[in-house]
Amino acid sequence: MTSFMSRVWCKVESTGRQLPIVLNAVLVFSITAEVSYLVLVEAPFEPEQKKSDWSTIWTGLHLFAQYFMLGNITWNASLFVKTNPSIRGVFLGGDTLGQGWRYCYNCETHTPPRCSHCYDCNVCVLRRDHHCVFFGQCVGFHNYRYFLTCLLFMWAGLLYAVVMNAEVFIFILKEGVTFHSVMLLLVPWIMLVSGQVTTRAFAFAFIADTCVVGFLLVAAFLFFHVALMLRGQTTREWYSTRRPYSLGTMANIRECLGKNWYFCWLCPLIPSPLPGDGINFKVTASLEPKKQAVH
Repeated sequence: MTSFMSRVWCKVESTGRQLPIVLNAVLVFSITAEVSYLVLVEAPFEPEQKKSDWSTIWTGLHLFAQYFMLGNITWNASLFVKTNPSIRGVFLGGDTLGQGWRYCYNCETHTPPRCSHCYDCNVCVLRRDHHCVFFGQCVGFHNYRYFLTCLLFMWAGLLYAVVMNAEVFIFILKEGVTFHSVMLLLVPWIMLVSGQVTTRAFAFAFIADTCVVGFLLVAAFLFFHVALMLRGQTTREWYSTRRPYSLGTMANIRECLGKNWYFCWLCPLIPSPLPGDGINFKVTASLEPKKQAVH
């Protein structure tokens, strides 16, 4: 009985870890489908303009832009999940241990500076930043580029979707700021269940709301991690005012995105070798916290 319950719990736990990934994928492809519908069907053209060459060019440019962003989001997310950021299969060095090395009792090995144990992944991660619950994977030295680039294109894609959905908000609010329009924007589910709106109106309102909320959340994550990259810190190191591994703005960018940082963000297939190995880091300041003077 205990063995059966243990297997059931493992299945539930595994499903729970995959659920955020599935929900993310559903939302991304739903937003893409809705924006494609707006471009192809609800394009802001008069009937005679829709037959012009400009209409075809306008539609083609919009479709190319959104599917370019979708391709980068899905490809970067796939590489982020597939790239192993942990110490598994990594030779950590010989017997000589430098400053900043620690012993992990869970992995039963010495770990290099900026490496820490993730209890969700059950392994130590090189230059660990945090565990991303949305992808079920740790953000570390080897996959940070894909994580940051995925955030960048998610932010750009959601910004584009918000702009394209502006007409949806205008249509909902054309009768003025009424109780009906406010409720449709804030709680479309209740309006659908209560029979106050059609399924089509609910779908447009829900996706438009998701675009706005998603854009704000992704923007906060993106700008926070860009600031960390420029400062040469991880999320765990951000809680400290010290920056012992900061090499200067440009060097910090290369440490995260690689030698071809200036154009590798355009496509995840562009090679951009990282200058380090995730084990040895140049120290530019004291690793010890500053002691406050006693008066």
